[in-house]
Amino acid sequence: MINYHNHTYLCRHAVGTIDEFIEAAVKSGIKELGFSDHAPIPLPYRSGITMEPDETELYISEILSRKELYENDIALRLGFEVDFPLFGTFDKKYFNDPRIDYLIGSCHFLDGWAFDHPDHTDEFDKRNIDDVYGQYYSHIRDLASAGLFNIVGHFDLVKKFGHRPKKDFSKTIESITVILSRNDLAVEINTAGLLKPVNEIYPSREIIEILYNKNVPVTIGSDAHEPGNVSYMIFETIEMLKKIGYRAVSGFKNKKRYDIPL
Repeated sequence: MINYHNHTYLCRHAVGTIDEFIEAAVKSGIKELGFSDHAPIPLPYRSGITMEPDETELYISEILSRKELYENDIALRLGFEVDFPLFGTFDKKYFNDPRIDYLIGSCHFLDGWAFDHPDHTDEFDKRNIDDVYGQYYSHIRDLASAGLFNIVGHFDLVKKFGHRPKKDFSKTIESITVILSRNDLAVEINTAGLLKPVNEIYPSREIIEILYNKNVPVTIGSDAHEPGNVSYMIFETIEMLKKIGYRAVSGFKNKKRYDIPL
């Protein structure tokens, strides 16, 4: 099937070569593999998290060179995972670069706080959890409205370490889905949450059902940082999506979304 969220050695926290990722995907039966490494962010945040700004073209050339090399084995797609709100270190020209097949918009920071980083979890104890969720979903709403992205990454990442809101945010989520549906923006079903303390897919099944009921398209990614996770829970996720009612997932080429039947 597909996996549109995979990283490379350039982010400094992934292991394995690009070829090892591709070969693992081919072996597991994945037909479309998208690389969406972290677009550069500023120092001091960047160290060990994203590529350097001057490595952007290197990353692009690395993936494009494999497209032709493996064209008889697998369809490769070139993407970036871009932090939102934008930092400004990812050159704006790449938002319209015809070489790029898709852009994932993701939120990893709240006012400079890397809330999903294990070294900074103590900040949760200093904040009102409902305020944290409220701010996070406000960013996701703005991301969905920005007109810059093709995919929303790990929609409810804020739950990563198991912190749950006291407030019911279902109405907030439903209001975001209206924007997503209107803009034909896909939500990534990200299996990496099953490997984190929360032990739950991103987004939760409850949110996926809201997405389905609001006609929001979805795609699939394992957020792999090593070749062994390229197919992690991908096929189980497909079965879950079928049970919910989805009959297709989204692929992307040249920033155009298309349906892949399940």
